[in-house]
Amino acid sequence: MSESNANSQPAASAEKDPADWVTGDEPATGAQKSYLETLARNTDEDVDPDELTKAEASQKIDDLKN
Repeated sequence: MSESNANSQPAASAEKDPADWVTGDEPATGAQKSYLETLARNTDEDVDPDELTKAEASQKIDDLKN
């Protein structure tokens, strides 16, 4: 017999504002740096991912994607 999921609530979004990240002041991750470099190639933006924190890199990725 299986249980019905009719009463279950959707999972809350795990996405937080980068400004609220506990590790937001750490250097950008390798994945963030790589993605920023890829996005920057498609724009006129001059981005130095080595100078960004995790939070800054996340915000810059969002900016470049829009």
